[in-house]
Amino acid sequence: MDKSNIIDLIYEKQLRLLKFKQDKWNAKNSVPITNTEWSILSLIYGKLPTISELAQQLGITRQAAHKTIKALDAKGLIVINPVENNNRNKCIKLTPLGEEYYHENQKIKNEMEKEIGQKIGQDKLNLLKELLKGDWN
Repeated sequence: MDKSNIIDLIYEKQLRLLKFKQDKWNAKNSVPITNTEWSILSLIYGKLPTISELAQQLGITRQAAHKTIKALDAKGLIVINPVENNNRNKCIKLTPLGEEYYHENQKIKNEMEKEIGQKIGQDKLNLLKELLKGDWN
């Protein structure tokens, strides 16, 4: 396999960055949070999605989403409420602690972006961001 394949390069960088961010968080905080949990917290922030919607957005099963949501609930980061006129679906909302953690995580990501900009140069970082935001379809 060619290690210079763009898909492999992006995937490897993503894995390293996610691990680095997770390690940085866990070193500063007593409540460990997985990357899947961070993904769900990011999707919840400012919204009231259902478990089904979260599962669909993440491309995971409803059962997998439910398991992660239960873990976030046990950590006090989210509240699970029934959806009006629907006993089956539940909507998810961040608690004040969940919002605080979300903002702390954003700070870590901003610090990491700044460090990357210092290593590769701000112009290259800006170009990379523009390329990644672009429509590749």
